[in-house]
Amino acid sequence: MTELDKQEVLDALFKSWDDIDELLSGLSDEQWNEATKLPGWRVHDVVAHIIGTESFLMGVAAPTPDCDVSELPHVKNQMGEMNESWVRHLRDESPASMLEKFRSVTGERRKMLAAMTDEAWNATAATPVGPNTYGRFMRVRTFDCWMHEQDIRYAVGVWANDDVLLGGPAEQALEEITSSLGYIVGKLGKAPDGSRVAFELTGPLQRTLRVAVDGRAAVVDTFDGDPTTTIRLDAVLFTRLAGGRTTAAENEDAIEIAGDEALGRQIVEHLNFVV
Repeated sequence: MTELDKQEVLDALFKSWDDIDELLSGLSDEQWNEATKLPGWRVHDVVAHIIGTESFLMGVAAPTPDCDVSELPHVKNQMGEMNESWVRHLRDESPASMLEKFRSVTGERRKMLAAMTDEAWNATAATPVGPNTYGRFMRVRTFDCWMHEQDIRYAVGVWANDDVLLGGPAEQALEEITSSLGYIVGKLGKAPDGSRVAFELTGPLQRTLRVAVDGRAAVVDTFDGDPTTTIRLDAVLFTRLAGGRTTAAENEDAIEIAGDEALGRQIVEHLNFVV
């Protein structure tokens, strides 16, 4: 169970919603129709997904879709079916109506979360990462919302300045990815026992993340010796690879690998851990 500081997580989640609100407020109707990197989804659909998820967390049942959404090629599981139900339900809403619905549901969620007791915050809940605390679930929500903010930005070409990028939402999103980095490197990237993998993240969110494989892969503060492989790339690109928004092949010139190049390449090709 992962117990997290309630105020720290909520400050980041609420800031993420504020950043999305500000971004959406500046978009034209045409930009709401721009395609994102998420298969089958426009900017409008990404916002519908956020509205639907927060509605679900308030106990609102998913609407009945107008077709068998499980047959859609980009729907892979039951959660995807619920997401698509909201997307189709809200598809004919105007951008102005969508922004109002976004503000309404996130406003209600702010009240509910702010009033939550520490006992409820640390209680075990079903989360996208398995049974864990409700607080961990809300950090996953911050990760999800921050990633969707980037989805919208990439679709419409409106980039965050460093002050926005360095805020709590990005930090919490990176924390969530870091918590899964052992699984990514060991299970998905199949780094062999004894490997020491360093991720040198550049840009405003620069930091170094280290994973050592000693029976199992785990994030560590330091290595006993030099890294087996060092992967150097921009931090936002790292999040987009981890979130399945792009591939290593599409960004070959933006990724530097030192040391065991074959191992580094194998890992960056399998960074996507999002179902």
